[in-house]
Amino acid sequence: MNFFQNILTKIFPPFVPISPGIFHYQAPPDADFPYRLHLRVEANGEGILIVNASTVLHLNQTATEYAYYLTNNKPETEVAKLVKNRYQIPGIQALEDYKNFVEKLEILINTPDLDPITYLDFERQEPYSAQSMIPYRLDCALTYKTIENNSDHEVAPNGRVKRELLTEEWKSILDKSWDYGIPHIIFTGGEPTLRPDLIELIAHAEKNGQVTGLLTNGLRLSEPEFLNQLLINGLDHVMIIFDPNEEQAWEALRDLLAADIFVTIHITLTENNILDFPGLLDQFKEMGLHSISLSTTDDRLKPKIMDVQQRIANKDIDLIWDLPVPYSNSNPVAFELEESGEIVKGAGKAWMYVEPDGDVLEAQGMPQVLGNLLVNSWQDIIKSV
Repeated sequence: MNFFQNILTKIFPPFVPISPGIFHYQAPPDADFPYRLHLRVEANGEGILIVNASTVLHLNQTATEYAYYLTNNKPETEVAKLVKNRYQIPGIQALEDYKNFVEKLEILINTPDLDPITYLDFERQEPYSAQSMIPYRLDCALTYKTIENNSDHEVAPNGRVKRELLTEEWKSILDKSWDYGIPHIIFTGGEPTLRPDLIELIAHAEKNGQVTGLLTNGLRLSEPEFLNQLLINGLDHVMIIFDPNEEQAWEALRDLLAADIFVTIHITLTENNILDFPGLLDQFKEMGLHSISLSTTDDRLKPKIMDVQQRIANKDIDLIWDLPVPYSNSNPVAFELEESGEIVKGAGKAWMYVEPDGDVLEAQGMPQVLGNLLVNSWQDIIKSV
């Protein structure tokens, strides 16, 4: 390095992202702004912030730095000085930017029924473009048992998966995942509400600080006491694999929409039901549903699905497409990206899937077993991706 480069380096030191790691903070009970934060800083300086164990925020480098100072309880004036020196900007601007970040968090925390995956309005990258080797979500299939009238029951690989993990084994997997930095757990199946320890496992994940979701046919959620236990033990969001012909599913949806929890439904569109969808959409909008997930296993419906997507947008309903959907990876967003030549790959990168016996797959339905979380470390499993 020559003389002038040495001088410039001293005047304008190279940008160095916050060191990778996991950081926790709990505001005191009497704080004006009560919150619990878990921050995971990636190697590239970007981060994932878990707010009150209920919402996962994806942050760019600047927002990650602000979150780091917040979790370390640094005074505003000290933060402004650090940011001023780090980015060579006026101190007043640095202080204003930090206050703006905190204000957005306050608004977010006080927003009911929030989407469990949120990007605020900071600069957002394309989905899953960051090269993190640690998934942010783990889909846990607690069982492949289903309620008798579930039409998908023949798809689950019951012949290969010989046993279900015990409660303590699932807890050890939740702990291992949390220690590795995975903040988001979704309990799925089969039908996870058939597991008698579901509420206990949700409570355990909540104690860790993990965000928890449930993928279900919704029938048991029509039972008031069962639903109440899910809510008070920390469940953060629900996706119902919705059957419009099942009255219990409608009852569960009404009860969920009246509760303080994020709710979405999933419908697999077929030739038989796609013509009925506009009428269903009107009903969902009237009930107060704010998000919906769609897929199809019939490629011939692609043009019609794009029309359905526009109808959803016209109703001001969000289209959720990256929460796990059983036995199908065909969805409107995937079709749209496929036509533009883009590829979005979240499986094995943003999320992974654990079968009832502890085997890990990149995603549900994928054939390759990457390892088993009862005997393999996360580092070994990630190497197999």
